[in-house]
Amino acid sequence: MDKKIDQDRLNNLRHSCAHLLAAAVKQLWPGTHNAIGPAIENGFYQDFDFGAMKISEEDLPEIEKKMQEMVQNWGPFQTKEVAVDQAKKDFADNPYKLELIEEFAKEGKTITENNPGNFLDLCKGGHTEGEPKEELKYFKLLSVAGAYWRGSEKNKMLTRIYGTCFPTKEELDEHLKMLEEAKKRDHRKLGKELDLFVISDLVGAGLPMFTPKGTIIRDELLKFSENLQLSAGYQRIWTPHITKTDLYKKSGHWDKFGEELFLVQSQETEGQFVLKPMNCPHAIQIYSSRIRSYKDLPLRYMETGTVYRDEKTGEMLGISRVRSITQDDAHIFCRMDQIEEEFRKIMDMVRSMYKALGMEFKARLSFRDSSDKFLGEQKDWEQAQEILTKVAKDLNLEYYIAEGEAAFYGPKIDILVTDSLGREWQCATEQLDFVMPQRFGLTYTEKDGSQTTPFMVHKAILGSIERFLSVYIEHTGGTFPVWLAPIQVQIIPIADRHQGYGQKVLEQLKSSIIRAEIDSRQETMQAKIRDAQSQKIPYMLIVGDREEKENTVAIRTRAGQNLGALPLEEFLTKIKSDIELKSS
Repeated sequence: MDKKIDQDRLNNLRHSCAHLLAAAVKQLWPGTHNAIGPAIENGFYQDFDFGAMKISEEDLPEIEKKMQEMVQNWGPFQTKEVAVDQAKKDFADNPYKLELIEEFAKEGKTITENNPGNFLDLCKGGHTEGEPKEELKYFKLLSVAGAYWRGSEKNKMLTRIYGTCFPTKEELDEHLKMLEEAKKRDHRKLGKELDLFVISDLVGAGLPMFTPKGTIIRDELLKFSENLQLSAGYQRIWTPHITKTDLYKKSGHWDKFGEELFLVQSQETEGQFVLKPMNCPHAIQIYSSRIRSYKDLPLRYMETGTVYRDEKTGEMLGISRVRSITQDDAHIFCRMDQIEEEFRKIMDMVRSMYKALGMEFKARLSFRDSSDKFLGEQKDWEQAQEILTKVAKDLNLEYYIAEGEAAFYGPKIDILVTDSLGREWQCATEQLDFVMPQRFGLTYTEKDGSQTTPFMVHKAILGSIERFLSVYIEHTGGTFPVWLAPIQVQIIPIADRHQGYGQKVLEQLKSSIIRAEIDSRQETMQAKIRDAQSQKIPYMLIVGDREEKENTVAIRTRAGQNLGALPLEEFLTKIKSDIELKSS
């Protein structure tokens, strides 16, 4: 079956279940207003205004029971178009539906209602086509959260109930099992337990700070990314964190993403500034600062820079959705005949990175749709999309096409990595841009002396390092490979008299650039081992009388393996090999 059709049917099933949830809640708590209830990735949600009443996750079993009762009397969803006056009459008591009706009327949209038998709702459709009592059997309500109406802090806080639904019991059970495992691996939980990052109310939501341990992981990942790029001919640049708004008005970002920009007001200079939301317009300024020839191309600029976006409060989550975003960003200016080779180089880097991280991936060709959210001429888009399709085929990528997912300035190849729980995450990206070079009037001189506009390629291997780390922490469960582990070796003296030898071992490890610590606490050896294992430290070196006498170390792994005693030099050779090969 076509993947899109399959997903559409699943979305319709889940959206139908959101209606069932709304019907059950309104029957249990008369006077409650339901707002919106879309299908989302892996489930659905429904927003409610309960007035002064509060509900919690303890109420979910009761709601589920009511849903099971009500669905027995439901028939197929019947959708019909209605006039504005009729819709207002039908939903006169629901301010959220009335607001939507007014908005649809102003925009000239068709207003539709649906009813599976005894629950009228405002909805454009997208429901299960069969008997609800047969198809809406396998659902589960998951959690309760707060959500501002339409995502704006200026609006009322509603109660959002999340749930999921599947065609079969087996699929539902498998998903619930995965959710339980995901709870154990939640990057917010592990980030605190492993002391990786801190989010402070005084600093602000979406502005994480990384501890020494978390910073080591960030630095090692970014160093790997930068070295891959430097080896591929990229040059490092640096650009400031604020800029005049004129730059983003010229690039097109102001019109497309103006609400996401942090505004900055100078006390000395007239005019408005913004915190940098992306790096590409700055790289363009460096390109345009000199006359360029065809001989200069491709020019590859890389910048590991932090950008800032005013994300909605209700959408921020740990370090997966933040307001300060550090990207291993790069921008390439090239001729048309160089595009395919540049994409090939990028894919080589992507493969190297994710092989070292132990993660598989596939590609999504993100193309434009017929909406007006994209800049540039249709013919240019068609040519660019043909180029990316050819690149994907020539590179033997496993890919699919997603219309409407392109950047506003051009199509892209997004890299979707699969974590250990089977979830897909978009991380790396390579984007073909023909719009911004034209908007900024970029040119280079051809062999014949004519002036031609270069193509621009945007690329990131990890993408947002914060978001990637949230994915990777959950992928590994915090058990990082040796090359990434903040502490690679924990030295455990058996008794106080072995502290001196332990310090000697520590000095040798540190002189070999191994990240090591010694546990000098007045605790038993077994307690120290348990603590090191809970911190997921790859190696523990136990040192006692015998080890000191023979100048050896007794090696244990975090998995509980006892590797026996080895001379320290042999252990150093082993761990250096682990790090160099980027093995676990």
